[in-house]
Amino acid sequence: MVNFLDSDSANLEDLEMASWNHSAVQFSLLKSLDIPDKYVPRPELSLDLGTLDLTKLKIGAKQELKPDVCLYPATRRGLSRPTDILRMTEMPLLVIEILSPTQGMYDIKEKFKAYFALGIKSCWLVLPEIENITIYSSTMDSGKAFSRLHGDSEVVDEVLAIRVPLDKIFE
Repeated sequence: MVNFLDSDSANLEDLEMASWNHSAVQFSLLKSLDIPDKYVPRPELSLDLGTLDLTKLKIGAKQELKPDVCLYPATRRGLSRPTDILRMTEMPLLVIEILSPTQGMYDIKEKFKAYFALGIKSCWLVLPEIENITIYSSTMDSGKAFSRLHGDSEVVDEVLAIRVPLDKIFE
C-alpha cells in the first residue's frame, strides 16, 4: 500500500528538498567536506533555537531550524552514545542551505540571521540551477559568490579555511 503525503499536514521544510539536483548537490557537499581530523559534515540536523528571541526574525520556526548540511569539528565524529541527539544544542561551525525550486532566497537569508545569532560562523547559500555558491559570515554585510559561470574553479571559505573545487560540488 502506498501512502500519499497530506499537503495540509506536511512540514513545509521537508517539501522544499524534494528535487534531484538538491539531493545530488547535498551528497557532493557531504563527501567534499568530510575532512578527517578537521571537519565532519552532517545532513538535516535539527538545531535547537533555545532562548533565541524569534520576534525580530522573519522565520516560521518555533523551536528548531534544519539546514541542509551542518559542519562540525572532527571531534563530533561517530555515533552519539548512549543516546541519540534529537535536537542539537551545540551549534555547527558552518551551515549550508541549498535552494530548492520551491524556495525563495529571502527566506533563506532570514534563516542566516538566526544562524548568526546562534553563533554559527559561516553560512553557504547554494544555487544548483546556476552552479553558484555564496558565502556569508557574521562579519560580512554581503556575501562572496563563487560560480563556474564566472570562471571560478573553487569555493573558498576564508573564515573556516576551507577550499573545495566547484567541479566536486556540481558534478
